[in-house]
Amino acid sequence: MSFSQLLRKKVDSIWEASFHHPFVTKLADGSLDLNSFRYYVLQDSYYLSHFARVQALGSAKAPELHTTAKMAHHAQNTYEAELSLHENFAKRLGITEEEKESFIPAPTAYAYTSHMYRAAYEGHIGDIIAVILPCYWLYYEIGERLKGSKPAEPIYQEWINAYGSDWFRTLVEEQIARLDAIAETVTEADRKRMEQHFIISSQYEYSFWEMAYTLEAWPVNEKEKVTDAKS
Repeated sequence: MSFSQLLRKKVDSIWEASFHHPFVTKLADGSLDLNSFRYYVLQDSYYLSHFARVQALGSAKAPELHTTAKMAHHAQNTYEAELSLHENFAKRLGITEEEKESFIPAPTAYAYTSHMYRAAYEGHIGDIIAVILPCYWLYYEIGERLKGSKPAEPIYQEWINAYGSDWFRTLVEEQIARLDAIAETVTEADRKRMEQHFIISSQYEYSFWEMAYTLEAWPVNEKEKVTDAKS
């Protein structure tokens, strides 16, 4: 069993929970509240902007030029493809420039990106691939599962089409192969650490659906706290 196959087996129950989360199932049948998806777009745009930076850190930490070029290409793809898709969604969902400028990430989005940065700065290229791979791989598997879905909401159909595409599958397979190649050259301690990164990211992927579905907020509203202090 390859390293990636081992990791996939370990997170199977977590990913199954993602497959059956109501955000995903309702997106597939078109019944997801657009407010939840709108919230998701804002949070995911924030997440992807940092995801691209972590990919760029992978490019800088790569031990040879071929991987440097490939990781830089992945960062560019995140910017050009996924973030442009979100820009399209934002316009159609009426997300204003003022909203973008005043945006504050939800606890889960902030924690997930912080987890990725920690793995990237403290580890090597293997840590970086391990920590970002669940985002690629889980989304691809969801895209494959939802291929036959025909939600009445066009935005949901476009989301499904993007992550179930051959283009996206190629990116996922490339990163899986890269992780397996790295795992062959590092220590057992490295592999254990990479495994932990992968598992935690998988947990955060599930939490991201829950965050969007429940419109997660910080537990203390700063404006309310200031108002209470003055009264």
